[in-house]
Amino acid sequence: MIKLALPAGELRAPLAELLSRAGLRVEGYGEGSRSYRLTVPGRDDVSVRVFREKDIPIQVALGNYDLGITGLDWLMEMQTRFPQEPLAPLADTGIGERRVYAAGAASRLRRLEDIASFPRVRIASEYPNIAEAFARAARLRAYRIQAVWGAAEAYPPEDADVVVVAARDEQPLRDQGLQTLFSLLESSAWLIGNTASLASKDLGPVLRPLLGSLKVSVRDTSLRMPPPIVSGRSSAPRTPRSATLRMAVPDGHQQRHAVEALDAAGLRFDGYDESTFTRRPVSHIDGLEVKVIRPHDMAQLVATGEMDIAITGRDCLNEHLYNFPSSPAHELLDLRRGQYNLSAVVSEDLPAGTMSEALAVWRSQGRTSLRLAAEFPATADHYARGRHFWRYQVIPISGASEGFVPEDADMLIEGTETGRTIAENKLKVIDHLYRSTTCLIGRQGADLRGRRRRTFDEVMAALRRSADAAGD
Repeated sequence: MIKLALPAGELRAPLAELLSRAGLRVEGYGEGSRSYRLTVPGRDDVSVRVFREKDIPIQVALGNYDLGITGLDWLMEMQTRFPQEPLAPLADTGIGERRVYAAGAASRLRRLEDIASFPRVRIASEYPNIAEAFARAARLRAYRIQAVWGAAEAYPPEDADVVVVAARDEQPLRDQGLQTLFSLLESSAWLIGNTASLASKDLGPVLRPLLGSLKVSVRDTSLRMPPPIVSGRSSAPRTPRSATLRMAVPDGHQQRHAVEALDAAGLRFDGYDESTFTRRPVSHIDGLEVKVIRPHDMAQLVATGEMDIAITGRDCLNEHLYNFPSSPAHELLDLRRGQYNLSAVVSEDLPAGTMSEALAVWRSQGRTSLRLAAEFPATADHYARGRHFWRYQVIPISGASEGFVPEDADMLIEGTETGRTIAENKLKVIDHLYRSTTCLIGRQGADLRGRRRRTFDEVMAALRRSADAAGD
């Protein structure tokens, strides 16, 4: 059996057409099927699984899949840190072309050399390994890498000096008020392979038609790094600490619940509603500055003092605290919205009704190690240690999670609300970790005085009324 990993998202349609031209029509793939396991009609020798693009290099490296199609940027992100992983770029599809840039706020930076005078360079990126390689190559004397789940372009200048970010070209970054400083990589969707599979399995039935339909690429697959930057005097002014209270509100699935809580509190921000947002909504509360970021990143920004308060999920806060137990980030207020259970999920075919029974079944099968897939890997690790698993491996994933069990993981740590999606994917909940809700978080020991304290008290009082109303 040849196992092929394909990406979800906007690459589906053009890749489906490419596969069909190669005689490998994947049923439902181009149409956006909600199933994560797909078939190639008439080809019993091929199995297909759909993943988030950034997870595919991990799955191919683990040997769970022989071949995959993913962005070269995600391949380089993994190989930059783990160069010995058994991964080989095979061919460029020419689909999904984009570049990875280092960029900064145009109001503060015009060229790469300008960062030489910064006492410490804050770099935010979805590509933390590439960002680290960039900082080392530039010989930055002091820097901090902040790994983010997305929306890195919104961070400068308040919360980052430089971002390492992917874009089609420079124009979308200019539209965000950014100046490109260096082009690190030309990326597109590539066919990649597991080197052990390439050496030991006959992958020709899939490789030959695919390679035959692709143009031979001469694109350089290596990262381009800047030369060392000559250090200057630390004269660049750090953005002064604002006299306003800084508040983060979420995009994504948390956005609707945050808007409900804010509306009930009488806090409405121009440019932020249930369906749309701008990254910097306008607050009508004197002394309150608002920014929209990913909820997963908020606890870290609050802990480092970039943000004063934030609306996020308790699951995101707990993930941060499991990683950094001494972090000053903590919950200020349960907003009592967006409630769901964080659960341990297994295949419905597993003959067990409790976690203790499941562990006994796996032991009886002679399993020497268990595989846990989770969008919150620190939470999964904390859970496995607390339940006294013997040997286990946590597989960090970025989504499309229901399809991992049972082929690619024994267990999934997943949020469950109605349980319908779990049942549709032939899974079942075997244990509950905790109940997560939308909450307001802040920083222990925060220096809130004068105007900032008054603004904080006003927002807290309004949100407390909203939480009380939600609990009635």
